[in-house]
Amino acid sequence: MKTLAALLGVLTMASFLSACGPDMKTINAATDRSQADATKAEASAQQAEAAANKAEAAAQQANAAASGAEDSVRRANDAVSRLEALFASSVTK
Repeated sequence: MKTLAALLGVLTMASFLSACGPDMKTINAATDRSQADATKAEASAQQAEAAANKAEAAAQQANAAASGAEDSVRRANDAVSRLEALFASSVTK
């Protein structure tokens, strides 16, 4: 009786493993694909972060250049105003 129960147990286990075998292969393949996709996504996220950092640096440089241009315009306007004042004073003499 014990031998029959052991034999039935082994047979049940073997049939269970054979039934799960293809599914486990599918599960393992899906796991491998998802890990590869996760790795690609992480690399893409790192590249996006690096691009964002470069864009931020470029924006800061553009902001500094714009401030410099505003200062130049201000100085040019002051120079024009002085020239106009000199011209007006020389004409009225």
